[in-house]
Amino acid sequence: MRITPSQLKNASPTAVVMMNMGGPATLDNVHSFLSNLFHDKDLIPLPFQSILAPRIANRRTPKIKQQYKEIGGGSPILHWTQRQGDEMVKLLDELSPATAPHKPYIAFRYVDPLTKDTLAQMKHDGVTRAVAFTQYPQYSCSTTGSSLNELYRQIHALGIDKDINWSIIDRWPNHPLLVEAFAENVAKSLRKYAPEERGKIPILFSAHSLPMSVVNRGDPYPAEVASTVQAVVSRLPGLTGHTNPHRLTWQSQVGPSAWLGQQTSDAIQGLRRLGYTKALVVPIAFTSDHIETLYELDLECVEEAREIGLQLDRVDSLNDSPAFVRAIADLAAEHLGSVYQNKVTDISHTGYVGGWVPGHPTSTQFALRCPGCTNDVCLKQKNFFNRGSSVI
Repeated sequence: MRITPSQLKNASPTAVVMMNMGGPATLDNVHSFLSNLFHDKDLIPLPFQSILAPRIANRRTPKIKQQYKEIGGGSPILHWTQRQGDEMVKLLDELSPATAPHKPYIAFRYVDPLTKDTLAQMKHDGVTRAVAFTQYPQYSCSTTGSSLNELYRQIHALGIDKDINWSIIDRWPNHPLLVEAFAENVAKSLRKYAPEERGKIPILFSAHSLPMSVVNRGDPYPAEVASTVQAVVSRLPGLTGHTNPHRLTWQSQVGPSAWLGQQTSDAIQGLRRLGYTKALVVPIAFTSDHIETLYELDLECVEEAREIGLQLDRVDSLNDSPAFVRAIADLAAEHLGSVYQNKVTDISHTGYVGGWVPGHPTSTQFALRCPGCTNDVCLKQKNFFNRGSSVI
């Protein structure tokens, strides 16, 4: 079934709300971005948060501004998310004609466009059906959970809790086209090496770390990141003919408390001590370039490696690669088909964690809170998005 121009013009759009943390587009946005970030208890739990958060933001602003200067004066994450959304809906209108037309919206957690403003725009546009689509493939309460908590709060603050029919794409660590997109980029980088050394290049899959306090309450993020890594590594022999040695490492630790490790920078030092002179690093938990790739990996880690005699090459981010755009369109189409047309998803093919229940707005895994969770907002938002299905 092909969508006609008149149908696209006259129908109320199905909103696809692309949720992410965002990043300051200009240097003037850095302080507000940091302030919002450090006030978020879901991301960085602090004692006396309302007092400490503004102090930390004020202290870190000059340093972070300088980092953004060095990558061009701002984060490109808004550009890439807009590009990904625009390309996604072109495919989605064809893949899911029953829910077309589709319109992408962006809801950033810490910087414009903020969730509350996006919801106001959706209300203005007459949206009555929406998919909250996390752009973090692997679920964490600190990222996707925080975005959904904020979405829940702002829906009720605006009084639109009965105006929009919501469903959730909360995680997708093993979607086959996501895995293919990552694997293609890794294979492309490996082909730059001489044939006799390609299979010997160690690969560091680097993901944003978490405080151990979050991990220890049962957050699924470490396991889901590891599952993505394993899926990508399993795909590589078909693309390269090799199985490379690899490790999962973690980056972006903030503050003195214990965080999930080994840190990527420490792993780089360790590879050199083991005698390696070349290595690849893959941003495995990010779907586009931002400060963690452009500054932490491209500038800090590459320079640290160079100083100790290690050639470190960074694999391209997904950005607007055709395989990645197809992945998010395919995922959204399968989700919409399950929710609104009761289509059964073949979990063995898709690799979803938890899978879709036909006609249900969320995955089965979504309803399970972390065993150590004490966040009342988390309970309320899960109950809300599950449309009354019991969550404890």
